[in-house]
Amino acid sequence: MSVSLAFWGTRGTIPTPGAATARHGGNTACVEVRNGEHLVILDAGTGIRLLGKQLLVQGSATLRADIILSHAHWDHIQGLPYFAPLFMKGNLIKVWGPKQGDVEMETILRQLMAPVTFPVPLDALAATLEVEHVNAEPVTTPGFTVQSMRVRHPAVTMGYRLEGHRGPSIVYVTDDELGPAGDYQVGPNWRRRFVEFIGGCDLLIHDAMYTPEEYQRHAGWGHSTFIEAVELAHEAGAKRLALFHHEPEHSDEQMDAIVARARDRAAQLGRLDVFAAVEGQAVTF
Repeated sequence: MSVSLAFWGTRGTIPTPGAATARHGGNTACVEVRNGEHLVILDAGTGIRLLGKQLLVQGSATLRADIILSHAHWDHIQGLPYFAPLFMKGNLIKVWGPKQGDVEMETILRQLMAPVTFPVPLDALAATLEVEHVNAEPVTTPGFTVQSMRVRHPAVTMGYRLEGHRGPSIVYVTDDELGPAGDYQVGPNWRRRFVEFIGGCDLLIHDAMYTPEEYQRHAGWGHSTFIEAVELAHEAGAKRLALFHHEPEHSDEQMDAIVARARDRAAQLGRLDVFAAVEGQAVTF
């Protein structure tokens, strides 16, 4: 079986459609990963709506998919009610995500689709929906083994490492503060453990929301600079780095400049393929 990946949403915080973001995209976080016919969806930002439409076009009789949520902030779950396969009988959708303190992920999703915010409640979906919590044990799907690690972001936020059988390794860390600011409950020796978690992966998708200049105004907000992402990827021996969770105010021209600066830093450190994740982009391994 072959592994493929596609970006359906790459923006952070809020959708930003429009002429200024047309090339890199304005939808919030959603990444499709396949191992043969086995489908994993990383986060359910507004990009998942487009993925759902594509799945309908493909016309498979039934769909079995695992949606793995990094956390429950709005930009990572707001597209879920608009995921068309949820409204089709016979489909089985399993949602995985970290518990938020005493609040279970299913409770959060029920609130997302409560009558005061959405016309169709969770219990009225035609598809079978199962909600499970991510914990210390790996998540096993038909196509991948998914390991998790808590990262430095407000609320309980997880980074994921996907390993296919004899296939490439993909690490997905959408919201993470690599800088020194912030008080996060990630335990001792976090940086060392995080580098080991990423260790030698084929593709690292990492938060690169800010420029170093912008970070000075946003320290402690739970996000990284593109320079920090490059340095992390180099330290961990990642083969490729996708800059992700783009700042909503960054235009396509600003993103071009960020990629150029990121590649300059990567060239100083050694060999590393760096690119900005682009909505609609497919990645081959």
